[in-house]
Amino acid sequence: MDAFLISTSVVALAEMGDKTQLLSLVLAARYQRPWPIVWGILVATLANHALAGAAGAWATTLLGPQLLRWVLGLSFIAMAVWMLIPDKLDDDQAGSAAPRLGVFGATLLAFFLAEMGDKTQVATVMLAAQYDAYLWVVAGTTLGMMLANAPVVWLGERITRRIPIRSVHAISAVIFLLLGLMTLLAPGLA
Repeated sequence: MDAFLISTSVVALAEMGDKTQLLSLVLAARYQRPWPIVWGILVATLANHALAGAAGAWATTLLGPQLLRWVLGLSFIAMAVWMLIPDKLDDDQAGSAAPRLGVFGATLLAFFLAEMGDKTQVATVMLAAQYDAYLWVVAGTTLGMMLANAPVVWLGERITRRIPIRSVHAISAVIFLLLGLMTLLAPGLA
């Protein structure tokens, strides 16, 4: 259960102000049909995080416990630094999906591609490598993405103006830093 709760909270915080959250806002403003957008985000996230979780679980079979501990610990610390760098939505991601795909299809494609190499995808890889609970990690990271993005689709700019994004990023950075230090200092975790 720890894997689920930590994955949910880490990704929900990491997603605040992230480019995929900005993409959710752009899609909501462009299409003004929240349900197909939310379903597209859910399916894209499940697919993307299932692959990322599998990559993390696979990494545990390649690396020995000590090397894995160092890779994970330093990766979490690197994520802490990365959290302090603000995201911007790339112009080509905002409206690149063809309208012929429909709202659901456009959202699915745009969101899946935007999530490639994103902070939350990298976090999913690391969390799946950290915990021997692939399904709980994927379920948690997906829930975290939905908790951060679905309200943006429905409430749009009103919600993003009220949340102090810098504070959320700082809290996320501290959480990643703590995870990194705990991983490095507790040899039994790997």
